[in-house]
Amino acid sequence: MDAEKFRTTGYAAVDQIVEYYKNLGSRRVMSDVEPGYLKPLLPSGPPQEGERFEDIQKDIEEKIMPGLTHW
Repeated sequence: MDAEKFRTTGYAAVDQIVEYYKNLGSRRVMSDVEPGYLKPLLPSGPPQEGERFEDIQKDIEEKIMPGLTHW
């Protein structure tokens, strides 16, 4: 990743955090997923090559966030 891509990715990460806090009131406070829900959604091992940050952000929103408690 070159310096400009790193800068762009860093701004995107900060934007994602800001959007999370901005929209926190629209999220369920308590998770409605069952324990262990995440394991089948994850690959069996690490990726062989790096993934695009956009894909990682999508995974966070679609796979991780449903299992969190949002205060």
